[in-house]
Amino acid sequence: MSHALRRLGLRLSLRQGTVRWRLTVLGAGAMTVMLAAAAIALVGIQRDTLIKGIDESLRQRVENLQTDVAAKGAGTALLGSDDSEDTFLQLLDGSGRVLGSSPNLAGEAAVVPPVRSRTAEVVGSQSVPAVSPSSFRVLSRRLPGPAGVLTLVVGKNLDDVQESARVLTRTLAVLIPVLVGVLALLVWWVTGRTLRSVEEIRVEVEGMKGHDLGRRVSVPPADDEVSRLARTMNAMLDRLERATQQQRQFASDASHELRGPLTRLRSELELAIAEPDAEPAGWRYQQLLTDAVQLQSLVEDLLFLARSDGQATSPGGTAVDLDDLVLAEAKRLRADGRVSVDTSAVGPARVCGDSRHLARALTNLTTNAVRHARTTVYLESREAGSQCQLVVADDGPGVPVPDRQAVFERFVRLDEARSRDEGGSGLGLAIVKEIVTRHGGTVDLGESATGGARFTITLPRD
Repeated sequence: MSHALRRLGLRLSLRQGTVRWRLTVLGAGAMTVMLAAAAIALVGIQRDTLIKGIDESLRQRVENLQTDVAAKGAGTALLGSDDSEDTFLQLLDGSGRVLGSSPNLAGEAAVVPPVRSRTAEVVGSQSVPAVSPSSFRVLSRRLPGPAGVLTLVVGKNLDDVQESARVLTRTLAVLIPVLVGVLALLVWWVTGRTLRSVEEIRVEVEGMKGHDLGRRVSVPPADDEVSRLARTMNAMLDRLERATQQQRQFASDASHELRGPLTRLRSELELAIAEPDAEPAGWRYQQLLTDAVQLQSLVEDLLFLARSDGQATSPGGTAVDLDDLVLAEAKRLRADGRVSVDTSAVGPARVCGDSRHLARALTNLTTNAVRHARTTVYLESREAGSQCQLVVADDGPGVPVPDRQAVFERFVRLDEARSRDEGGSGLGLAIVKEIVTRHGGTVDLGESATGGARFTITLPRD
């Protein structure tokens, strides 16, 4: 339970700490685990190496006595070392009876059983309390004797091995924390220097106010992640500045457009209030109605664009026959009677989208064409491979090449006086572009065969 709580506390602290602190903790933790594993492996390797050395010394001891055992048998001199607790020897017959031993095992029973047939040598570690409380490395080997096969047993105290392992363990126990501490300080220093630029960027951005959108963060000279972050931040600030300027321009233009009809409405109403007994003229009502309709149309266009700005994806919809929309719009224009309508190039074209919005885009284009046409508006629809095209052209004066992109921006009117007189707000073509873009298409402006404007809408085919 306590271990789980500690892990939970460490996890929460890592989430709440700074990046610099988290990197330091994770780096120190990873290094601790790696050094601990390396230390365990190193101690084990050292122990195995020392034990292998002892085994070799025991084999050498047996080989030195092998000739005496073969010649003398039980009479072989089995002498231990000066340290009675360091080594021992025993000579056993086939039944395990002790035939001889070193002085420190005199009178003691066999330490290990005799080596049986098919086994030349047995090596292992075990305790021999009669000699020392420490562990011993014991080697038993079958040797030929004068009266039969005997087993020679030699042992070596493992105190030196264990002490060496303890010394190495204590050394590593002191060295590892020091190394981890040095590494933690190094990681803390390196991450601090690395993140200093990030913090400077953050402070710069935090200090920017609404009127400081022209400021940019400093880009470090090195071409690394931090410099790329700074460049990305500056690019985002560029987009934010442009969006803010567009928003301010939009608000200014909208206010300017709304001011005209509102002023006229107010003037007519004030005049009516000032002369309550005067007989109102029909033209005055007509003017009030015209201004109200213009105001309503402008507000609807502004609301449409405002809603479109908040929608990043294309609208869902059903199959829409563009040729049906074109023919319906041609019927409306003919009923109006202001221009002739040529529909000879109208062919089948089916797309997927919102028929109401596509019809609005078409109406905006035809309204613009009627406003500038001399005599005729040309409507076309066709399928071209995986796409469909809808064309609205006129025989008017056309649009100069430098202005052909600008006409799709909001509140842009190339002929200010005529557009205002005829009720144009400069939003119709911007709405067309917004609708077409949301349907995954494009709208282009070129020149018609008669020299007028030619708008081509290209949409994915259903």
